[in-house]
Amino acid sequence: MASSMRSLFSDHGKYVESFRRFLNHSTEHQCMQEFMDKKLPGIIARIGDTKSEIKILSIGGGAGEIDLQILSKVQAQYPGVCINNEVVEPSAEQIAKYKGLVAKTSNLENVKFAWHKETSSEYQSRILEKKELQKWDFIHMIQMLYYVKDIPATLKFFHSLLGTNAKMLIIVVSGSSGWDKLWKKYGSRFPQNDLCQYVTSDDLTQMLDNLGLKYECYDLFSTMDISDCFIDGNENGDLLWDFLTETCNFNATAPPDLKAELGKDLQEPEFSAKKEGKVLFNNTLSFIVIEA
Repeated sequence: MASSMRSLFSDHGKYVESFRRFLNHSTEHQCMQEFMDKKLPGIIARIGDTKSEIKILSIGGGAGEIDLQILSKVQAQYPGVCINNEVVEPSAEQIAKYKGLVAKTSNLENVKFAWHKETSSEYQSRILEKKELQKWDFIHMIQMLYYVKDIPATLKFFHSLLGTNAKMLIIVVSGSSGWDKLWKKYGSRFPQNDLCQYVTSDDLTQMLDNLGLKYECYDLFSTMDISDCFIDGNENGDLLWDFLTETCNFNATAPPDLKAELGKDLQEPEFSAKKEGKVLFNNTLSFIVIEA
């Protein structure tokens, strides 16, 4: 690996911008919306039974777009019931966006919000120190387990916080996605960092089996349009390259052989589909629902 290649996570601004480009060029949020519309109502059908308050814990809630979709489904299921929604999110920038979104969203009168600027492991340590383990009715971890050092311990801890009829929802990339192939083949050639690890639904279901937890896993197809990656000097393509490889300025710093090999592979059917002149990377998501 060329020494000039460095992790995308070493430049927060660049990471945020490349992530924004990824969301703009993928069906990630539409795919999540489809799950919330079609599957979530059945999943949360009993979480609030006989309860005067429904407690929801969002781990890595980000800027809140998906959290508010979840809340609207819970409100529809339990009209008028008070909801206590606590958010654990390490980025002050994301929390500010989340608060801004809440401020301009109507029909949240029965929802109480609290934000904790910390990582999931910091939250875990704080709660264990207090020795008062509050139970939750719904816990969700959306696209955040990549940033956790000890995933099995994290799963076990948060599962222990589930109350009666409660559920935990995890969203990660699927073992059938292009990410799985990309990481297996090229992961060792990208800059290594201790902030993020390559994990797919295949790894997670194995961990859940080892922990003896009961779960269901649903896959929903999603794509990311990476056509701009194949246009020289395209700023958008450059940022998508950074996101795909988790490398800061990949196009400017990667060895030519790595760029050529990857550029060829990403157009192969196991990674992407070609449709109407576009190259669509397989971004299939897995939605894992764990029982209390």
